Amino acid sequence: MSEAAPVLTIDGPGGAGKGTISRLVAERLGWHLLDSGALYRLTALAAARHEVALDDETALAGVAAALDVAFLAEDGEARILLEGADASQAIRTEQVGDAASRVAALPAVREALLKRQRDFRQAPGLVADGRDMGTVVFPEAPLKIFLTASAAERARRRHLQLREAGVDASLSSLLKEIQARDARDMQRSVAPLVAAEDAVELDTTSLTIPEVVDRLTELLAKRGLASDT
Repeated sequence: MSEAAPVLTIDGPGGAGKGTISRLVAERLGWHLLDSGALYRLTALAAARHEVALDDETALAGVAAALDVAFLAEDGEARILLEGADASQAIRTEQVGDAASRVAALPAVREALLKRQRDFRQAPGLVADGRDMGTVVFPEAPLKIFLTASAAERARRRHLQLREAGVDASLSSLLKEIQARDARDMQRSVAPLVAAEDAVELDTTSLTIPEVVDRLTELLAKRGLASDT
């Protein structure tokens, strides 16, 4: 790990736009990207494929520690390989997302993935996307963002995303799932979803993606962490 490499942490609830914003900021700056949520989703997917129960904490920690995963960038798109096969779409289902939220509440799993996450910190910098990046994984990060949006707006975005992918989904069901996941993430005993004390909170409910990207790069520039490009 390069101690000198700056880190921008972007935490917040599911559906707030963390993934898209993090990728775009990393691309603009030429920084590395850590999608920590993908690691938990990959753990959940690998557990399902290897028939490991979601309440078997010891076995799940073993799955997390042994994850055979690779993050690739091809033609401007991110690809994620699990055990050599493309899992980019498989980990984005609601079922895997719900399982990942349950897996992420287990202390042994979080400990197994902690060092792997910190190893992503390399020059020229890292954009770390997750739920506890600023509070647990990179508490010393010079800029921490807590990105959020109303539950209704996050459900609407997810509904639109699924429709564009040809997936039929109920908006009301998506809203209930998001609210349940928020409650579980905020109430878990280990690394609960909460803004770091020194985080900048940004509500994206009424903001466009380019507006959010611009705001974050401006904040980095004001703190002397990157040029405002």
